[in-house]
Amino acid sequence: MDLMIQTLARELGRTEEHVGNVVKLIDEGATIPFIARYRKELHGSMDDQLLRTLADRLQYLRNLDARKTEVKGSIENQGKLTEELAAAIDSAATLAEVEDLYRPYKQKRRTRATVAKEKGLEPLADLAFAFGPPVNMEEAARDYIDPEKGVETVEDALQGASDIIAERISDDADIRKELRELYLRRAMLVSRAADKEPEDTVYRLYYDFKQPVSRVQGYQVLAVNRGEREDVLKVSVELDPETAHIAVRRAVVPNRAAMDFVRSAADDAYDRLIQPSMEREIRNTLTDQANEGAIHMFALNLKPLLMQPPVKGKVTMGLDPGYRMGCKVAVVDPTGKVLDTTVVYPTHGPRQKEECIVKLSALIKKHGVEHIAIGNGTASRETEQMTVELIRRVGGSVSYMIVSEAGASVYSASKLAAEEFPQFDVNLRSAVSIARRLQDPLAELVKIDPKAIGVGQYQHDMPQARLGETLDGVVEDCVNAVGVDANTASPSLLQRVSGLTASTAKNLVKYREENGAFTTRKQLLKVPKLGPKAFEQCAGFIRVPESKSVLDNTGVHPESYGAAEQLLAACGYTLEDVKTGNIGELKEKAEAIGYEDLSQTCGAGAPTLADIVKELSKPGRDPRDELPPPILRTDVMEAKDLKPGMELQGTVRNVIDFGVFVDIGVHQDGLVHISKLPRRVKHPSELLSVGDVITVWVVEVDEKKKRISLTMKKP
Repeated sequence: MDLMIQTLARELGRTEEHVGNVVKLIDEGATIPFIARYRKELHGSMDDQLLRTLADRLQYLRNLDARKTEVKGSIENQGKLTEELAAAIDSAATLAEVEDLYRPYKQKRRTRATVAKEKGLEPLADLAFAFGPPVNMEEAARDYIDPEKGVETVEDALQGASDIIAERISDDADIRKELRELYLRRAMLVSRAADKEPEDTVYRLYYDFKQPVSRVQGYQVLAVNRGEREDVLKVSVELDPETAHIAVRRAVVPNRAAMDFVRSAADDAYDRLIQPSMEREIRNTLTDQANEGAIHMFALNLKPLLMQPPVKGKVTMGLDPGYRMGCKVAVVDPTGKVLDTTVVYPTHGPRQKEECIVKLSALIKKHGVEHIAIGNGTASRETEQMTVELIRRVGGSVSYMIVSEAGASVYSASKLAAEEFPQFDVNLRSAVSIARRLQDPLAELVKIDPKAIGVGQYQHDMPQARLGETLDGVVEDCVNAVGVDANTASPSLLQRVSGLTASTAKNLVKYREENGAFTTRKQLLKVPKLGPKAFEQCAGFIRVPESKSVLDNTGVHPESYGAAEQLLAACGYTLEDVKTGNIGELKEKAEAIGYEDLSQTCGAGAPTLADIVKELSKPGRDPRDELPPPILRTDVMEAKDLKPGMELQGTVRNVIDFGVFVDIGVHQDGLVHISKLPRRVKHPSELLSVGDVITVWVVEVDEKKKRISLTMKKP
């Protein structure tokens, strides 16, 4: 364990003490959000992302350690484990190195070398492979001719000896390590069209593609992999054979008793055994790296999407557009409660469109609708045009926003939606979800499998367990960063809170339904199966606005209430001042005294006290309110209205390896290529996140191909 902690500390650039504390907390069952927020003194204020990286690496190192023990045990059972080999296995830094060392001792299926050994040819191979004076292999081979064993000629004997040497060379861990590094430095990833006269497909860029393995981009790897699976591309990893042969010969040929014979066996070892294996390994390595990169991008895009500022306190109408089945409509109150539903048919002709406008105008007036959320799927464009006309008719007092409906159909057909809205059919549930996505994106999107939200590339090609685990971590971090109201939160939201499970979340909702609203955080301990450990993990993230104690509606953990009151007293304030908002200079006064000095008085660390000051300054604050508000529109443009050089405001919808897609209010997102960003970056995520509101200029519009090119560089 000490060695693991040293390795993690070195890789992450942190002290062994801090890393050791995190490992101990994880092993005790603490969640990452809890550790990140409430144990800063123990880990030196690492953020949640670094803590998750630490947890992932810890799991890898533990798996590596377990595999080393397994491999050593297997070799020892064969009576072949030497001190030198055990030391080499112990010092291996990766699973690949461990497997290389284990390769000669693995149970193999029958190979050419196995057959040659059964024929008694291993001594002949040993003779050729030994260091010493030259030997005449043809003469030596005559002694091994034995028709009964299937060795009828000198050539048979020599071929068998060569097969044994080739397998020996192929199983050499040092040779494989050197070749692996050579491939990573100098090999090329090559893809070609599978057909001689290929059709024009999305893979046309890869019909004659060649890129160094060291520089190939993750999205290119994923694209050629998919093209290969669809039989459109043929893909290979190519390295100059002579370069590889020289590397293998240099490692095994010098000073052997039969150098020419061993050289020939070495070339055979590379061509027949090592090269196919190395190509598979490099392809797997590139795919694993591309998957990790794509999953990282998903996580980067998902976080700002979930953390989009809510449009609170407004009656909202959700429109789920459609052609044949019509446009589904749901009106919800400021808390998301459904007030009304209907179905209209704006795309079925002028008469139906007029009926739709009249019907929706009546709903707007009846319920005081202020915002309209339109799903961005099928028939969205026509619905948006109808909405603009509707807004003009009702006097312009309403604004609208196009909302991503990714995953809405998945949610509306789910068991969860059926439990929440048993009285509505699947389509109307989707309209409710779209309305609520505008009101509070986080509370609504947590009901959907994060993989269905669609903020990345090639999500269906990813290792689904790894993708799910990463995205669940992002959702967990977002929910806990915002905090959850104990008296209004749904079970879906509550189960994402640190320390709570699906079962305890349901128990909590059931408890408040049976006993009325929570009035203190301590009441959470009365919820069945929510014990002291779960309370410790969740309490700081759950808000109780109805509590008499203002601290119960902040991110201050109950364990720090005493420290909070002492801090207030030291700065000349009381809890009543926090409640009335008469606490404007708390931060300045705390900084004037100094957090280190205050920590002696209050019995809490400086990072914790700084967090307490932040929470007390704005009790019940929502960190999303500090972000730029979403763009709400009252008018619509079409692609044909766009002209090169036109300046527009837009919202970033997706960040990918080669650029960002931006919603500029024309139903179709435009692309800012990475080369059109305001400054040079390795990846667009260095500059932009999903939800960012940016200024762009139109470069080109291709209506036929439905492409809009944008730039962030002022013309």
